[in-house]
Amino acid sequence: MSRLAVASGLAVLLLIITACSQNNDQVTLAPAAQLPAFLDDAPQTVRESYQFALAHPDELAKYPCYCGCGAMGHTSNLSCYIQEVSSDGSVVFDNHAAGCGICVDITQDVMRLMGQGKSAPEIRAYIDATYSPFGPSTDTPLPES
Repeated sequence: MSRLAVASGLAVLLLIITACSQNNDQVTLAPAAQLPAFLDDAPQTVRESYQFALAHPDELAKYPCYCGCGAMGHTSNLSCYIQEVSSDGSVVFDNHAAGCGICVDITQDVMRLMGQGKSAPEIRAYIDATYSPFGPSTDTPLPES
């Protein structure tokens, strides 16, 4: 076999491996510099979840949380991360999700399913089916198609 054929074969193989290894189901996240100081030592999944909440508040507001935080006044999974956005655009963070695995797991599932191109109703059905055994949900309206 010629060197050219071997080199060509290796180049094609490298392209295939590169294409297969790319993670095409990533969603955009807000810059880490926008995170509050209380997350400085938090695990990466927690930090990513807060970044997702900053970048996609309207999306995350479509999904309930099942950790029981509705009793704290939370209305969706977004409430576990963000208390409010002031009129000047500054964000008042909620530290609840920093210590709650259910909140973070729900957000990570939303991120993954969004990245796979699932619709809001499909994601909501998955969240409800997966997390309803853990506790009462926040009072989050069903998303429209």
